[in-house]
Amino acid sequence: QVQLVESGGGLVQPGGSLRLSCAASGINFDAVSMAWYRRRPGGLRDYVGLITQAGTPNYADSVKGRFIISRDNAKNTVYLQMDGLRPDDTAVYYCNVLGTTNFGQGTQVTVSS
Repeated sequence: QVQLVESGGGLVQPGGSLRLSCAASGINFDAVSMAWYRRRPGGLRDYVGLITQAGTPNYADSVKGRFIISRDNAKNTVYLQMDGLRPDDTAVYYCNVLGTTNFGQGTQVTVSS
């Protein structure tokens, strides 16, 4: 059974940084691409970015240059480093096994002064 557990969310001031983690189990982590999504208040779940099995990232235009996705296959963990946070980054952030309906429970990120 696939399990994804996100952590690292919290309250941060505009311009601040957070690093989210997603620990995966029940999958052959090395063989899958992993993605991050977010759901803003009152909105749909939007694509944030992904990282392929080979470690190649891709980002939504809204976060390009501010967010970095990385992975540690030895720890079955994918990370989302978020810098230059803005109030409109406020959302619940989810990780996902790309191409599947497997999502974690999400972690809340609130950007506010």
